[in-house]
Amino acid sequence: MKQTHRSRRNQHGFTLIELMIVIAIIGILIGAAVYGWKAAQKAGNEAATLQALKTIAAVQIQYYNTHSRTFGTFDQLIKEQMLTSKFAGNPPSPDGYVYTLKVTPKTAGAPTSYTLNADPQTDGSGTNHFYLDSSDSSIHLNQTQPASASDPVQ
Repeated sequence: MKQTHRSRRNQHGFTLIELMIVIAIIGILIGAAVYGWKAAQKAGNEAATLQALKTIAAVQIQYYNTHSRTFGTFDQLIKEQMLTSKFAGNPPSPDGYVYTLKVTPKTAGAPTSYTLNADPQTDGSGTNHFYLDSSDSSIHLNQTQPASASDPVQ
């Protein structure tokens, strides 16, 4: 007698259920990796922005001391080669953040000053908003809206 049904032990390969389980596990792992990648990218953007703010503050002090006690705009700082061209544009937006620099010229009653805001371009590029001004070298932070001098120091 010929046997028409093979026993399960002699079959080679995966069943459809086993294959679907493997695909589901791979999907879960990819989802976790993408979430971790985005979180790391956001943290990297914020760290780069904090470093850029510190650099801009130091460059502004140098510019102030060498240019008749005035602060420079991004264009002036780039022209003097004190900042790289990544801060070119209106407004500049390196590392996923938009930078807004406002320079107030000196008058008879007030010295020159500047304010600098760094705000995320999108929700995916960062969550924190930063502020820096010429009166204080501290970086202020706000998690929900553009930061100002009244926000806590970072």
